Amino acid sequence: MAALKILVIPGSLRTGSLNARLAAAAAYEFVQAGAEVTRISLGDFPLPIYDGDLQAKSGVPKNAVNLKRMIGAHHGVLIVTPEYNSAVPALVKNTIDWVTRVQDLHETRGQVFRERAFAIAAASEGRLGGTRSLAALRLILTACHATVIPNQLALSFASEAYDDMDRLKHPADIEALNALVRQLIDVSQRMM
Repeated sequence: MAALKILVIPGSLRTGSLNARLAAAAAYEFVQAGAEVTRISLGDFPLPIYDGDLQAKSGVPKNAVNLKRMIGAHHGVLIVTPEYNSAVPALVKNTIDWVTRVQDLHETRGQVFRERAFAIAAASEGRLGGTRSLAALRLILTACHATVIPNQLALSFASEAYDDMDRLKHPADIEALNALVRQLIDVSQRMM
């Protein structure tokens, strides 16, 4: 059986982002569980704000095509999203909007979402840990017909959640992350 490949996508570009730190901690746990992991930055795939007229005039941007193919090369995907004003940030939503427009030869539009498992996580300095953005992201991905695993991680008080190695230090957080990792691996293997 081919090695299980997991793509980790932090939904923040900010230096020192709590969500990028959570993505790194999750990537480490996926590696410990035996998965091949690719962690990317959406900063490497800059995209204009989605506009149907722009798409009609210029087509889908190459970065959206590249990102869709990157997702397609993995069995499972973890998206770690910040929460802005009780919702998913524009970077995450815009990325998904563009990727859903990519249709390679012999594919239906959005097929990349239907053929792999997705997990979602968020980190926030507040006590809710980004739960509202997770609800919004789950709704968006489900609308794309993605299989979103039930386990998710809303990391509250995230500025105090990491140790000196940038790994989670509180037992409840560690267990929640490990449950998410195990479930994404499990569901991704069943979908292979």
